[in-house]
Amino acid sequence: MSGVRDPVGRRAFMAGTGAALLAGTAAADAEAAVVDGPLPDFHPVLKAALTFPLAWGNSPVRDFRAWRRAARTKVEDLLIVEREDGTPYAPEYGPPVRRDGYSARSVTLSLTRYERVRAALLTPDGPGPFPAVLLLHDHGAKFDIGKEKLVRPWDDDVRLASAQAWADRYFSGRFVGDELARRGYVVLCADALGWGDRGPLAYDQQQALASNLYHLGSSLAGLMAREDARAAGFLAGLDHVDAHRVAAVGFSMGAFRAWQAAALSDDLAAAAAVCWMTGLKDMMVPGNNTLRGQSSYCMLHPGLPRYLDFPDVASIAAPRPMLFFAGGLDPLFPADGVRAAHEKLRAVWRSRHAEERLHLRTWPDLGHVFVDRMQDEVFRWLDTVL
Repeated sequence: MSGVRDPVGRRAFMAGTGAALLAGTAAADAEAAVVDGPLPDFHPVLKAALTFPLAWGNSPVRDFRAWRRAARTKVEDLLIVEREDGTPYAPEYGPPVRRDGYSARSVTLSLTRYERVRAALLTPDGPGPFPAVLLLHDHGAKFDIGKEKLVRPWDDDVRLASAQAWADRYFSGRFVGDELARRGYVVLCADALGWGDRGPLAYDQQQALASNLYHLGSSLAGLMAREDARAAGFLAGLDHVDAHRVAAVGFSMGAFRAWQAAALSDDLAAAAAVCWMTGLKDMMVPGNNTLRGQSSYCMLHPGLPRYLDFPDVASIAAPRPMLFFAGGLDPLFPADGVRAAHEKLRAVWRSRHAEERLHLRTWPDLGHVFVDRMQDEVFRWLDTVL
């Protein structure tokens, strides 16, 4: 405003505005303001505004170590949930159960100051120290089992039946954790909030759980991120684990958790993520599962897209070894988004002269699965990098 009074002009402006409002009302009657799944009808404008200014290459910070610190700090701030560095793990172990070349036992520990969490711990036979894998379970809208999706349960026949059906559907009938233990890896796998011993949640309760945590000044996705980073620290600190040879491995939501944990924790020397990597803009398209809400809240940090895209967060882990697999027929992650994310990741590792440490592959004949041939390649890769 210039400060000059113009009553005639103001009357004309108000008259024009009134006409526009009437026209707009008529248009609103003819066309909804919420579209496509639902998205606001102005979502293209919001998408265009996402330029990810803190991404490596976009950020004005040119020293990579300084950029990593700044990017990690931003992600940490947006998790909402406070750090738990000072909370003792105070592990309590169950009796070991002998298996073929390894033993299985439960361990109950404090990943936060709020709750004790029961996890499965697999240890190979022998003196060690061993390499280790933090194994992170998927979402799948299946809440009666969590860690049991990846580690064969030994004390619950009902969960065993459910877990075997899940393994048959997604993992060629294998339990990935048990396969790793047989190959000489210590394995730790815990339930995320809502799954297994910490549930079971119902599908349509997820949004309410996330909303309630937001009202309480916390975050469902932030809690999961904090717990995963803490679990990595616990695993690396075990006496029979080589702290320099610890990796995170996950499928689907577990893959998201794996690369996120690698970005947030220096206790992880590597990470393998199967079937969860894309660009945000490419994923938020009509028909995509993300637009339903619900399960998305497990992977939603409010405000983060104003600064960083998914591959930008994963790049905080560079130049450590990282593996990303995608299924060419995966309906959850459109091929264009996977390609764009892979190119972004490749550019970061290349800038660190470490492109050989980045293993990117799309399996053209596979969908949203982690079948035996994919597992075998991950196992070989782990043997190489660890």
